[in-house]
This record gives sequence, C-alpha cells and structure tokens, in this order.
Amino acid sequence: MQITDPLYTSNMTDQQRGWFYAEYERARKDEMVGLLLALFLGCFGVHHFYLRRNTAGILYLIFFWTGITAILGVIECFFMPGRVREYNTAQAIYISGLILAHSGHPGASVTAATHCPSCNSAIDPAAVFCVHCGAAIAPTQPSTQTTI
Repeated sequence: MQITDPLYTSNMTDQQRGWFYAEYERARKDEMVGLLLALFLGCFGVHHFYLRRNTAGILYLIFFWTGITAILGVIECFFMPGRVREYNTAQAIYISGLILAHSGHPGASVTAATHCPSCNSAIDPAAVFCVHCGAAIAPTQPSTQTTI
C-alpha cells in the first residue's frame, strides 16, 4: 500500500482513517501500469482510459490508424507517472472530503442496504464507492420536508 500524505487524514478519527485508506486503495492507480499501458498500448489510448480521461482515449481510438498516436504514446510514457500521481491526489482529496462530510451526521447510521444509482446493485449505506461499478455514492441526506 502506498502511503498518502497525512494532510488528507489529519482531521479524521482512526475509524475514518481506516475507511479512507480502504477506499483510497480501491480508487488509486499504479504508476508502472500507466507507464506500460502508454508504452505498449498508447497508440489506442488505453492509458487515457486507465486514468478515466475518456475523451482523449476516444480521440486516440479514432486516429490510431495514422500512426501519430503511437508516437504520442511513447512520448506520454515520460508524463504518465506525474499524471498518475495527480489522479491519485485528486482521488485522495475527493475521498477525504466525502468522509469528512459524511461524519457531519453523527449517529445517523442506517442498517438497510441501499442501491447504487449507476448499476442498481445493493451496496452498504456507509460506502463511498460502489464495489460493483466503482461509481461514487452521494451520502443520503435526511428529508426535511414536512407533510400537512
């Protein structure tokens, strides 16, 4: 496990910190995998899909027949470690923000399973990401609407 900057977990309890590291380990990407994807499959834009940059990946797929994307893939091998670190940093910030925002509702634990808005599979209500499709799950807010 790659140790992240303690800046992301400084205001968390031990339970929240464990939750953060579990979610971060699922969401993080590996620098070596990104580099190898750019080197060997860069002409098809697989390294862009790996970092969820789908628009760039689709452009690479459209123009792979020109050979230009193969040259760009080799060049991007040198930039992939930095891009993967940026992606991992963004994931750490996002996950810590969700955990700290979720902690604003102490004692509001729900025991029933909820459903993922993307794939509609049953998930743990305390989860930040769906374990089936990887989609981010927004914490449910209690309804403040009153009926008359």
